[in-house]
Amino acid sequence: MNLKFLRVTGLCMAGMWQVTANSAQVAAGNLEEVASFPSQQVTGVTVSKEGRVFVNFPDWSDDHTVSVAEIVDGKQKPYPNEEWNKPGAPGTHFVCVQSVYVDDTNALWVLDPAAPKMKEIVKSGPKLLKVDLATNKVVQTIAFDEEAAPEKSYLNDVRVDTKAGIAFITDSGLGAVVVVNLKSGKARRLLREHPSTKAEAGFKLAVDGRELVDQGTKEPPKINSDGIALDFNREYLYYHALTGRTLYRIKTEYLKDASLGEKELDAKVETVIQTPAPDGMMEGENGTVYLTDIESGAIVRFDPASKSIDRVFQDKRLQWPDTLAWGPDKSLYITASQIENMPRFNGGKSARKEPYKLFKLRLP
Repeated sequence: MNLKFLRVTGLCMAGMWQVTANSAQVAAGNLEEVASFPSQQVTGVTVSKEGRVFVNFPDWSDDHTVSVAEIVDGKQKPYPNEEWNKPGAPGTHFVCVQSVYVDDTNALWVLDPAAPKMKEIVKSGPKLLKVDLATNKVVQTIAFDEEAAPEKSYLNDVRVDTKAGIAFITDSGLGAVVVVNLKSGKARRLLREHPSTKAEAGFKLAVDGRELVDQGTKEPPKINSDGIALDFNREYLYYHALTGRTLYRIKTEYLKDASLGEKELDAKVETVIQTPAPDGMMEGENGTVYLTDIESGAIVRFDPASKSIDRVFQDKRLQWPDTLAWGPDKSLYITASQIENMPRFNGGKSARKEPYKLFKLRLP
Protein backbone atom coordinates (compact mmCIF):
# COMPACT_ATOMS: atom_id res chain seq x y z
CA MET A 1 0.00 0.00 0.00
CA ASN A 2 1.34 3.41 -0.96
CA LEU A 3 0.23 6.47 0.96
CA LYS A 4 0.58 9.81 -0.79
CA PHE A 5 1.68 13.07 0.72
CA LEU A 6 -1.57 14.95 1.29
CA ARG A 7 -1.86 18.71 1.36
CA VAL A 8 -4.29 20.24 3.84
CA THR A 9 -6.23 23.01 2.16
CA GLY A 10 -8.62 23.84 4.98
CA LEU A 11 -11.23 22.55 7.38
CA CYS A 12 -14.57 21.12 6.32
CA MET A 13 -17.67 21.17 8.46
CA ALA A 14 -17.74 18.72 11.41
CA GLY A 15 -13.99 19.13 11.85
CA MET A 16 -12.93 16.92 8.90
CA TRP A 17 -9.70 17.74 7.12
CA GLN A 18 -9.93 18.59 3.44
CA VAL A 19 -6.86 17.24 1.62
CA THR A 20 -5.61 16.95 -1.92
CA ALA A 21 -3.01 14.48 -3.14
CA ASN A 22 0.54 15.57 -3.84
CA SER A 23 2.95 13.68 -6.11
CA ALA A 24 5.44 12.15 -3.63
CA GLN A 25 4.67 8.81 -2.03
CA VAL A 26 5.69 7.05 1.18
CA ALA A 27 5.00 3.32 1.24
CA ALA A 28 3.67 1.56 4.32
CA GLY A 29 6.69 -0.73 4.05
CA ASN A 30 8.87 2.23 4.99
CA LEU A 31 7.62 1.95 8.57
CA GLU A 32 9.89 -0.42 10.51
CA GLU A 33 9.40 -1.63 14.08
CA VAL A 34 12.50 -0.90 16.17
CA ALA A 35 11.38 -2.24 19.56
CA SER A 36 8.26 -3.26 21.47
CA PHE A 37 7.45 -3.02 25.15
CA PRO A 38 4.87 -5.48 26.57
CA SER A 39 4.15 -3.47 29.72
CA GLN A 40 6.24 -0.29 29.72
CA GLN A 41 4.33 2.67 28.20
CA VAL A 42 6.81 4.54 26.04
CA THR A 43 6.37 8.25 25.27
CA GLY A 44 9.73 9.83 24.40
CA VAL A 45 12.49 8.91 21.97
CA THR A 46 15.74 10.55 20.88
CA VAL A 47 18.73 9.42 18.81
CA SER A 48 22.41 10.34 19.09
CA LYS A 49 24.71 11.22 16.20
CA GLU A 50 26.07 7.66 16.29
CA GLY A 51 22.59 6.18 16.10
CA ARG A 52 22.17 5.26 19.76
CA VAL A 53 18.46 5.19 20.57
CA PHE A 54 17.08 6.33 23.94
CA VAL A 55 13.49 6.13 25.15
CA ASN A 56 11.60 7.00 28.31
CA PHE A 57 8.66 5.52 30.18
CA PRO A 58 6.69 7.87 32.49
CA ASP A 59 5.37 6.49 35.77
CA TRP A 60 1.71 6.34 34.75
CA SER A 61 0.73 2.85 35.90
CA ASP A 62 1.57 0.09 38.36
CA ASP A 63 3.47 -1.70 35.55
CA HIS A 64 6.16 0.98 35.53
CA THR A 65 9.67 -0.25 36.39
CA VAL A 66 12.12 1.68 34.18
CA SER A 67 12.21 5.43 33.45
CA VAL A 68 14.97 5.86 30.84
CA ALA A 69 16.46 3.16 28.65
CA GLU A 70 18.82 2.69 25.74
CA ILE A 71 17.63 0.33 23.03
CA VAL A 72 20.35 -2.28 22.46
CA ASP A 73 19.64 -5.08 19.97
CA GLY A 74 15.94 -4.28 20.21
CA LYS A 75 15.87 -4.57 24.01
CA GLN A 76 15.62 -1.90 26.71
CA LYS A 77 18.63 -1.36 28.96
CA PRO A 78 18.21 1.00 31.97
CA TYR A 79 20.13 4.22 31.32
CA PRO A 80 22.44 5.73 32.41
CA ASN A 81 22.41 2.87 34.92
CA GLU A 82 20.05 0.82 37.07
CA GLU A 83 20.56 3.02 40.14
CA TRP A 84 19.02 6.10 38.53
CA ASN A 85 16.00 3.98 37.58
CA LYS A 86 15.41 2.58 41.08
CA PRO A 87 13.14 4.19 43.70
CA GLY A 88 15.15 6.58 45.85
CA ALA A 89 15.79 10.20 46.75
CA PRO A 90 13.90 12.26 44.15
CA GLY A 91 16.85 14.55 43.50
CA THR A 92 19.17 11.69 42.55
CA HIS A 93 16.70 9.22 41.04
CA PHE A 94 14.15 9.38 38.25
CA VAL A 95 10.58 9.92 39.45
CA CYS A 96 8.37 10.25 36.35
CA VAL A 97 10.37 11.04 33.22
CA GLN A 98 8.34 12.56 30.40
CA SER A 99 10.88 13.22 27.64
CA VAL A 100 14.45 12.75 26.43
CA TYR A 101 16.35 14.87 23.91
CA VAL A 102 19.82 14.75 22.33
CA ASP A 103 21.14 18.24 21.51
CA ASP A 104 23.44 19.30 18.68
CA THR A 105 26.54 18.68 20.82
CA ASN A 106 25.43 15.07 21.28
CA ALA A 107 24.49 15.43 24.95
CA LEU A 108 21.38 13.73 26.31
CA TRP A 109 18.85 15.76 28.29
CA VAL A 110 16.25 14.07 30.52
CA LEU A 111 13.15 15.98 31.65
CA ASP A 112 11.51 14.74 34.85
CA PRO A 113 8.27 16.54 35.88
CA ALA A 114 8.15 14.19 38.91
CA ALA A 115 4.36 13.80 38.89
CA PRO A 116 3.58 10.06 39.03
CA LYS A 117 0.18 9.12 37.58
CA MET A 118 0.05 12.79 36.45
CA LYS A 119 -1.06 13.75 39.97
CA GLU A 120 0.85 15.38 42.84
CA ILE A 121 4.41 16.53 42.22
CA VAL A 122 6.98 14.76 44.38
CA LYS A 123 8.85 17.40 46.38
CA SER A 124 12.42 18.04 45.14
CA GLY A 125 11.65 15.81 42.14
CA PRO A 126 11.19 18.13 39.10
CA LYS A 127 14.49 18.42 37.28
CA LEU A 128 16.38 18.58 34.01
CA LEU A 129 19.45 16.34 33.68
CA LYS A 130 22.35 16.40 31.25
CA VAL A 131 24.08 13.11 30.47
CA ASP A 132 27.49 12.83 28.79
CA LEU A 133 27.03 10.08 26.19
CA ALA A 134 30.79 9.48 26.00
CA THR A 135 30.99 8.53 29.68
CA ASN A 136 27.32 7.66 30.33
CA LYS A 137 27.43 9.88 33.41
CA VAL A 138 25.03 12.55 34.65
CA VAL A 139 27.10 15.75 34.47
CA GLN A 140 24.47 18.37 35.37
CA THR A 141 21.26 18.47 37.36
CA ILE A 142 18.98 21.51 37.30
CA ALA A 143 16.35 21.26 40.03
CA PHE A 144 13.10 23.18 39.60
CA ASP A 145 11.48 24.86 42.57
CA GLU A 146 7.75 25.49 43.05
CA GLU A 147 7.96 28.73 41.08
CA ALA A 148 9.23 26.92 37.97
CA ALA A 149 7.15 23.78 38.51
CA PRO A 150 4.13 24.77 40.64
CA GLU A 151 1.41 22.45 41.86
CA LYS A 152 -0.65 20.99 38.96
CA SER A 153 2.13 21.69 36.45
CA TYR A 154 3.48 18.91 34.24
CA LEU A 155 6.74 19.72 32.45
CA ASN A 156 6.33 17.98 29.13
CA ASP A 157 8.89 18.46 26.38
CA VAL A 158 12.25 20.17 25.98
CA ARG A 159 14.50 21.73 23.33
CA VAL A 160 18.00 23.06 23.97
CA ASP A 161 19.81 25.97 22.31
CA THR A 162 23.39 25.05 23.16
CA LYS A 163 24.88 28.21 21.67
CA ALA A 164 22.70 30.45 23.83
CA GLY A 165 22.83 28.09 26.82
CA ILE A 166 19.05 28.01 27.08
CA ALA A 167 16.48 25.22 27.44
CA PHE A 168 12.85 25.68 26.41
CA ILE A 169 10.23 23.51 28.14
CA THR A 170 6.47 23.23 27.69
CA ASP A 171 4.13 22.79 30.67
CA SER A 172 1.07 20.79 29.63
CA GLY A 173 -0.46 20.83 33.10
CA LEU A 174 -1.05 24.54 33.64
CA GLY A 175 0.06 25.89 30.27
CA ALA A 176 3.32 27.85 29.93
CA VAL A 177 6.73 27.93 28.29
CA VAL A 178 9.56 27.60 30.81
CA VAL A 179 12.88 29.16 29.79
CA VAL A 180 15.91 27.82 31.65
CA ASN A 181 19.38 29.39 31.84
CA LEU A 182 21.59 26.30 31.72
CA LYS A 183 24.52 28.07 33.37
CA SER A 184 22.71 29.53 36.37
CA GLY A 185 19.83 27.07 36.51
CA LYS A 186 17.37 29.96 36.81
CA ALA A 187 13.99 29.26 35.21
CA ARG A 188 11.29 31.72 34.11
CA ARG A 189 7.65 30.73 33.43
CA LEU A 190 6.46 32.69 30.39
CA LEU A 191 3.20 33.02 28.42
CA ARG A 192 1.42 31.42 31.36
CA GLU A 193 -1.74 33.48 30.83
CA HIS A 194 -1.61 33.59 27.03
CA PRO A 195 -4.24 31.61 25.06
CA SER A 196 -1.48 30.03 22.94
CA THR A 197 -0.36 27.84 25.84
CA LYS A 198 -3.89 26.72 26.76
CA ALA A 199 -6.18 23.94 25.57
CA GLU A 200 -8.74 25.30 23.12
CA ALA A 201 -12.22 25.80 24.57
CA GLY A 202 -14.81 23.32 23.32
CA PHE A 203 -12.23 21.07 21.66
CA LYS A 204 -13.16 17.37 21.74
CA LEU A 205 -10.41 14.88 21.03
CA ALA A 206 -11.48 11.87 18.94
CA VAL A 207 -9.07 9.04 18.13
CA ASP A 208 -10.10 6.80 15.22
CA GLY A 209 -13.51 8.45 15.42
CA ARG A 210 -14.02 7.73 19.15
CA GLU A 211 -14.39 10.79 21.33
CA LEU A 212 -12.28 10.54 24.48
CA VAL A 213 -13.77 11.30 27.89
CA ASP A 214 -11.66 11.52 31.03
CA GLN A 215 -13.13 9.20 33.64
CA GLY A 216 -12.03 11.54 36.42
CA THR A 217 -13.70 14.71 35.16
CA LYS A 218 -16.35 13.07 32.93
CA GLU A 219 -15.35 15.61 30.30
CA PRO A 220 -13.09 15.65 27.23
CA PRO A 221 -9.42 15.93 28.25
CA LYS A 222 -7.88 19.39 28.36
CA ILE A 223 -4.14 19.25 27.75
CA ASN A 224 -2.23 22.50 27.42
CA SER A 225 1.09 23.40 25.71
CA ASP A 226 2.68 20.08 24.81
CA GLY A 227 4.55 19.67 21.52
CA ILE A 228 7.58 21.88 20.94
CA ALA A 229 10.09 22.46 18.13
CA LEU A 230 13.11 24.74 17.82
CA ASP A 231 13.98 25.51 14.22
CA PHE A 232 17.51 24.72 13.05
CA ASN A 233 18.43 28.42 12.91
CA ARG A 234 17.31 28.80 16.56
CA GLU A 235 15.20 31.76 15.43
CA TYR A 236 11.72 30.46 16.29
CA LEU A 237 10.23 28.26 18.98
CA TYR A 238 7.08 26.48 17.80
CA TYR A 239 4.58 25.07 20.30
CA HIS A 240 1.08 23.62 20.35
CA ALA A 241 -1.55 22.59 22.89
CA LEU A 242 -2.38 18.90 22.58
CA THR A 243 -6.13 19.51 22.68
CA GLY A 244 -6.32 22.19 20.04
CA ARG A 245 -5.78 22.94 16.36
CA THR A 246 -3.57 26.02 16.37
CA LEU A 247 0.20 26.02 15.88
CA TYR A 248 1.98 29.02 17.41
CA ARG A 249 5.52 30.36 17.31
CA ILE A 250 7.58 33.10 18.91
CA LYS A 251 11.07 34.38 18.18
CA THR A 252 13.57 32.99 20.67
CA GLU A 253 15.15 36.41 21.06
CA TYR A 254 11.98 37.54 22.83
CA LEU A 255 11.88 34.52 25.12
CA LYS A 256 15.51 35.18 26.13
CA ASP A 257 14.88 38.89 26.78
CA ALA A 258 14.15 39.14 30.51
CA SER A 259 13.45 42.87 30.19
CA LEU A 260 10.17 42.27 28.32
CA GLY A 261 7.05 42.52 30.43
CA GLU A 262 4.27 39.92 30.30
CA LYS A 263 2.05 41.94 27.96
CA GLU A 264 5.00 42.88 25.75
CA LEU A 265 5.96 39.22 25.37
CA ASP A 266 2.36 38.12 24.77
CA ALA A 267 2.19 40.55 21.84
CA LYS A 268 5.13 38.78 20.18
CA VAL A 269 3.29 35.44 19.79
CA GLU A 270 2.47 34.54 16.17
CA THR A 271 -0.45 32.36 15.08
CA VAL A 272 0.94 30.07 12.37
CA ILE A 273 -1.64 27.63 10.97
CA GLN A 274 -4.42 25.19 11.83
CA THR A 275 -3.25 21.57 12.15
CA PRO A 276 -4.51 18.18 13.26
CA ALA A 277 -4.24 17.69 17.05
CA PRO A 278 -0.59 16.78 17.75
CA ASP A 279 1.33 15.32 20.65
CA GLY A 280 4.96 15.45 19.53
CA MET A 281 6.67 17.87 17.16
CA MET A 282 10.10 17.91 15.51
CA GLU A 283 12.00 20.55 13.57
CA GLY A 284 12.98 19.68 10.00
CA GLU A 285 15.08 21.16 7.22
CA ASN A 286 14.30 24.51 5.57
CA GLY A 287 12.21 25.65 8.51
CA THR A 288 9.71 22.79 8.26
CA VAL A 289 8.05 21.35 11.35
CA TYR A 290 6.81 17.77 11.64
CA LEU A 291 3.84 17.02 13.92
CA THR A 292 2.10 13.84 14.97
CA ASP A 293 -1.62 13.55 14.19
CA ILE A 294 -2.95 11.54 17.12
CA GLU A 295 -6.55 11.42 15.94
CA SER A 296 -5.69 9.78 12.60
CA GLY A 297 -2.50 7.85 13.37
CA ALA A 298 -0.47 10.02 11.03
CA ILE A 299 2.50 12.37 10.62
CA VAL A 300 2.06 15.80 9.07
CA ARG A 301 4.51 18.52 8.07
CA PHE A 302 4.24 22.31 8.14
CA ASP A 303 6.02 24.10 5.28
CA PRO A 304 6.59 27.80 6.09
CA ALA A 305 7.33 28.60 2.45
CA SER A 306 3.93 27.47 1.14
CA LYS A 307 2.16 28.01 4.48
CA SER A 308 0.58 24.57 4.16
CA ILE A 309 0.28 21.26 6.00
CA ASP A 310 1.23 18.04 4.17
CA ARG A 311 0.25 14.62 5.48
CA VAL A 312 3.50 12.68 5.24
CA PHE A 313 2.35 9.24 6.36
CA GLN A 314 -0.63 7.44 7.89
CA ASP A 315 -0.81 3.92 9.28
CA LYS A 316 -3.05 2.13 11.78
CA ARG A 317 0.07 0.89 13.59
CA LEU A 318 0.69 4.43 14.81
CA GLN A 319 -1.60 4.17 17.82
CA TRP A 320 -1.31 7.66 19.34
CA PRO A 321 1.95 8.70 17.65
CA ASP A 322 3.64 10.51 20.50
CA THR A 323 7.23 11.71 20.06
CA LEU A 324 9.36 12.25 16.95
CA ALA A 325 13.16 12.15 16.60
CA TRP A 326 15.60 12.19 13.69
CA GLY A 327 18.12 9.40 13.23
CA PRO A 328 21.53 10.03 11.62
CA ASP A 329 20.26 8.37 8.42
CA LYS A 330 17.39 10.92 8.28
CA SER A 331 14.85 8.31 9.34
CA LEU A 332 12.09 9.62 11.58
CA TYR A 333 11.67 7.69 14.84
CA ILE A 334 8.13 7.55 16.26
CA THR A 335 6.77 6.24 19.55
CA ALA A 336 3.24 4.82 19.71
CA SER A 337 2.11 5.37 23.30
CA GLN A 338 -1.53 4.19 22.98
CA ILE A 339 -2.74 6.86 25.38
CA GLU A 340 -6.28 6.45 24.03
CA ASN A 341 -6.26 2.90 25.48
CA MET A 342 -5.39 3.98 29.03
CA PRO A 343 -7.90 3.23 31.82
CA ARG A 344 -8.69 6.94 32.27
CA PHE A 345 -10.39 6.92 28.84
CA ASN A 346 -11.94 3.45 29.04
CA GLY A 347 -14.06 3.21 32.13
CA GLY A 348 -11.14 2.55 34.44
CA LYS A 349 -9.83 -0.48 32.52
CA SER A 350 -7.03 -0.68 29.97
CA ALA A 351 -8.18 -1.26 26.39
CA ARG A 352 -4.67 -2.06 25.15
CA LYS A 353 -4.25 -5.32 23.22
CA GLU A 354 -0.81 -4.86 21.65
CA PRO A 355 2.61 -3.96 23.10
CA TYR A 356 3.71 -0.34 23.08
CA LYS A 357 6.02 0.17 20.12
CA LEU A 358 8.84 2.25 18.71
CA PHE A 359 9.03 2.68 14.93
CA LYS A 360 11.21 4.43 12.42
CA LEU A 361 9.98 5.80 9.13
CA ARG A 362 12.25 5.99 6.10
CA LEU A 363 11.40 9.16 4.19
CA PRO A 364 12.24 9.94 0.54
